[in-house]
Amino acid sequence: MTETDYALLRSQFIALAGGEPDALANASNFVALLYNALENVNWLGIYVLRDDTLVLGPFQGKPACVRIPLGSGVCGTAAATLQTQRVADVHAFPGHIACDPDSRSELVVPLIVHNELVGVLDIDSPSPDRFSDGDQAGIELLCERFCEALPVSTPFSSKGL
Repeated sequence: MTETDYALLRSQFIALAGGEPDALANASNFVALLYNALENVNWLGIYVLRDDTLVLGPFQGKPACVRIPLGSGVCGTAAATLQTQRVADVHAFPGHIACDPDSRSELVVPLIVHNELVGVLDIDSPSPDRFSDGDQAGIELLCERFCEALPVSTPFSSKGL
């Protein structure tokens, strides 16, 4: 597996976002960019926060779970704790929600705008222990840049995305 160039991905996303104010357009391009750039990934998408639930947003891969309660599974845990969850073996994660039985490892990064959770980025791989420290750091920086490109007021509100 080759090393991912996260600086290049950041530059590519900045060019794609290019002042675009629409959260849905930016989220869709962000997901497509990452899905096509990362090796050995079988699902990648955004879940947006709606009240106490994460709701499926733009994604690439097989159909997915539509709603995940805060605190449930890897995504719900990342959202509830506001901490990235890097899981080497999802089958060993208590309460894991198996949307795709082919997924073996997962990286979930909270998306935070002005100190408020707006959703999570979820990345699944069919390989155990797919995500390294470098992947986590690179994806977290990309998520920060993505959040900076979102509108200031309620970027994923039920009236927006």
